[in-house]
Amino acid sequence: MFVIGHRGAAAIEPENTLRALRAGMRCAHFVEVDVRTTRDGVPVIMHDATIDRTTSGQGKVAEFTLAELKQFDAGKESIPTLEEVLRLVEGKCGLAVELKEERDPAPILELITHSSVEPLLVVSFHAPMLKEVKRTLRQARTGLIFSHLNPDPLETAMVIHADLLLPRFSLLSPTLVEDAHFRNLLVVTWTLNSAEEIQKAVEARVDGFATDDPCRAKKVLHNLAAAWY
Repeated sequence: MFVIGHRGAAAIEPENTLRALRAGMRCAHFVEVDVRTTRDGVPVIMHDATIDRTTSGQGKVAEFTLAELKQFDAGKESIPTLEEVLRLVEGKCGLAVELKEERDPAPILELITHSSVEPLLVVSFHAPMLKEVKRTLRQARTGLIFSHLNPDPLETAMVIHADLLLPRFSLLSPTLVEDAHFRNLLVVTWTLNSAEEIQKAVEARVDGFATDDPCRAKKVLHNLAAAWY
């Protein structure tokens, strides 16, 4: 079972910063970042459509150039670019890139194409974006994130040739995992921060999960394994 550091390690350092990624990389198999594109077409790391919650600035990511965004404090550092993240992670850890926007992913895919980060996942709530990723990068591993069961996420994942399903934890069930595995889909649930949640995920036989504190999650998994033997 693999562990994904959610927004790097959001419980330890400011989310989606290089500091958070370094913290997550200590224990996670993958670190995850959210990607949006600036006004001048540069992929940057930011969860929200605006920078209000996590930086010293205000306004929409898409309204700023990269140079303008770099002036704001995102937690003792500037907002990182996807290129900076790829350089940091390369050769050290897997990376999960979440496409937050329904817009041309070409700038993001261009960076990924020229990176040797491995393993790498491209995930999104937006099925058309994942379909475009598969069309452009046939070898890319993609994952459909979902927080509702309608429309059927398994059927959607099959139509777009996704490799993973990423259900919100509240939707997780052994039946969902079994059905996904029958269709050769891996299951990664999110975002688990308690021992009880992690135990339920293990019992449901998920393939992985996202957490805000990868090192704590790793200890929980170790304790669960020790209790079974």
